[in-house]
Amino acid sequence: MRILLVGAGGVGDAIAKIAARRDFYEQIIVSDYDEARAHRTVDWITEKHGPDVAARFDTAQIDASDPEVVARVAREHRATHVMNAVEPKFVPSIFAGALAAGADYLDMAMSLSEPHATDPYSETGVKLGDDQFAQAGDWETAGRLALVGMGVEPGLSDVFARYAADHLFSEIDELGTRDGANLVVTDDAGNEIFAPSFSIWTTIEECLNPPVIWEKDAGWFTTPPFSEPEVFHFPEGIGPVECVNVEHEEVLLMPRWVDAKRVTFKYGLGEEFINVLRVLHLLGLDSTTPVRVRSANGPVEVAPRDVVAAGLPDPATIGPRMTGKTCAGLWVTGTGTDGQPREVYLYHVSDNEWTMREYESQCVVWQTALNPVIALELLARGTWSGRGVLGPEAFDAEPFLELMRAPEAEGGYGQAWGLEDRLAS
Repeated sequence: MRILLVGAGGVGDAIAKIAARRDFYEQIIVSDYDEARAHRTVDWITEKHGPDVAARFDTAQIDASDPEVVARVAREHRATHVMNAVEPKFVPSIFAGALAAGADYLDMAMSLSEPHATDPYSETGVKLGDDQFAQAGDWETAGRLALVGMGVEPGLSDVFARYAADHLFSEIDELGTRDGANLVVTDDAGNEIFAPSFSIWTTIEECLNPPVIWEKDAGWFTTPPFSEPEVFHFPEGIGPVECVNVEHEEVLLMPRWVDAKRVTFKYGLGEEFINVLRVLHLLGLDSTTPVRVRSANGPVEVAPRDVVAAGLPDPATIGPRMTGKTCAGLWVTGTGTDGQPREVYLYHVSDNEWTMREYESQCVVWQTALNPVIALELLARGTWSGRGVLGPEAFDAEPFLELMRAPEAEGGYGQAWGLEDRLAS
């Protein structure tokens, strides 16, 4: 397996660092528009693991917006797999470039949605991933696999959905992804500051678009942003967090392979975060349409959302100022295999202190990066295989969760995942 890793930002950097401890691949080519970022990642691996491990890594410059460039770089390095670790706005070009190069493809966020033109808070328009699923026939004909939505959310929660359907439930009422954290970021003086732990570009896209819900009788439909608030209790000391509906890929993926009556995604944003997003929207600063502004060098055109992203701390750099944990998981209700009502929460918690100590990566991007590496290893082993455009739910969940949980000394990743049976409590 030869992997072209597109993007050496926070998540791409963490993917390379996690993979450096594994031996299932021949080569990983870390690529970025700014190749210096790729060099920093490989330099870290060299210092941490030595030149023998670093010899399995290379770097390349890439323009992720150009499918021909993506295909050329993939061919030059004989890539068998293209791992997309950049903003979802680049999905179409990397997706096309991988197929043109004859490589398999993985991503952690799918092609973007477009709200319904006249009724955005009731009807879906172009849904997340629609563009990719529309090309499934091309991938099947080419005998290639596009494994989409294989991060943490989407990704791990989708693996949990498959596991719950196969091993825990005879009938599922609701698959509800529920994410929350108790993370705090401070400035040099120790004051708490507003600093999103993930790409603000992606966060704005997810949180201000109409959230999607799926119901067996109604199909996919939308609601207003931040709707249906609920307090969800997260494990391992995080505690109660108010969660709201947010647009996310799980709702578009799970119903395709897992039988359930309802599928939802709710995220613990917090009142301050929601208020900031509402103000950005009110001022038009969430827009991706360039506006003309004056500068010292004359008029320039810039997208307001890019200005917001440039003005905030890079999520990849806030780890040293961050404390706390983040939890990603799936709440499932229905009828257990014994015929009795059941309610469980399947989850994984990432502790920033540990991820910074082990990988110098903050916990949110590290947790996102873990899951595609596990998936790549299963593909390399032949444990997972397929053709076309598939989500994580299309594969057997048990090998993934076993490899994830097993200690490193026994060939696993040493990342325990939890199962709380909540109805009994």
